[in-house]
Amino acid sequence: MKIVDVTLTLFAWDDIPATQYGFHSKFAGSSALGLLRLVTDQGLEGHAFLGSAANAATTDGQGLISHLKPMVMGRDPMHREAIVADLWKRQRVAGVRAIGAVDVALWDLVGKAMGQPIHRLLGTFRESVPAYASSAVLPSASAYAEQAVEFKEYGWAAYKIHPPTRWRDDIKVCEAVRQAVGDYTIMLDSTWAYDFPTALRVGRAVEEMEYYWYEDPLADQDVYNYVKLKQQLSIPILATEYPVTGLDSYQPWIMLQATDYLRGDVAVKGGITTLVKAAHLAEAFRMNYEVHHGGNSLNNVANLHVIASIRNTEFFEVLLPDGAQKYGLEQDIVVGRDGLVHVPNGPGLGAAIDFKLIERKKMAVLV
Repeated sequence: MKIVDVTLTLFAWDDIPATQYGFHSKFAGSSALGLLRLVTDQGLEGHAFLGSAANAATTDGQGLISHLKPMVMGRDPMHREAIVADLWKRQRVAGVRAIGAVDVALWDLVGKAMGQPIHRLLGTFRESVPAYASSAVLPSASAYAEQAVEFKEYGWAAYKIHPPTRWRDDIKVCEAVRQAVGDYTIMLDSTWAYDFPTALRVGRAVEEMEYYWYEDPLADQDVYNYVKLKQQLSIPILATEYPVTGLDSYQPWIMLQATDYLRGDVAVKGGITTLVKAAHLAEAFRMNYEVHHGGNSLNNVANLHVIASIRNTEFFEVLLPDGAQKYGLEQDIVVGRDGLVHVPNGPGLGAAIDFKLIERKKMAVLV
């Protein structure tokens, strides 16, 4: 079996609600996703989505076709590890998100060839996982509190705050949410907003309020101050979602004991292959590897297959609002009344792509 064609169909994503997750991420209106197709001489296809509401596929799409397509043409997809090693040699010109899309499509293709879901190929540990709601930036402390109560009542496992990123206001938001939900699992993701003194102030406050973890308080590569912060707090610190790069980026965080948990997803870490390796690396140090939202619907399905195959992830993240996160599938991942999401069991990714929508919203085909 050989890969004989690679195409990326760009399709429009319109009517995205105004959304903000911190000072680094604010968007609205329109974006573009890319449907990646890997086609074999046996007629099988592997698929992935490229892009998100905040980061259109046009950003990385041409690099994928120009620099990564030649790395997979004529190759046997069963030699995925060898192909992915060659993809990473093109990181400087193609980008990690493009590598991640090709890797996900390779896994989808191999799963279809084997007639098995990806989590079976990886080795299934479980078939469902608790979900948590992950807020956007909301207009007031009371708005966060009301939303947190709603998701608690829906039966979801936990609620995570993306705060205004003004430290005094952030503490007030955390206080309001804790008071509203009582004994319920809540987390804080400060999206790299603070310097060390501020991060320590907020960390001590949420530690006192018994928050479950404290995520990304400092700049994404500020290992020095993360070491200091971790030494002064008992609340688990969660970092390493960024920088956008592969497996080797985790080395200093582990060796310098700069974080309690590791973090990543198939988009920002370069696919299923890297995610699984990173989770197993974390497991060797008795660390959790908490998987981040994937930026688009099909990436989240890929994330879920990884979560189903590893032991050291507690949750599946559902980033709000839905209108800024879910697009392009006939049926997206649904959180049940038991607070669980269930991994698909169809071959490969096992997700029903909305090909009619993609054709209707098609902007271009990159070949």
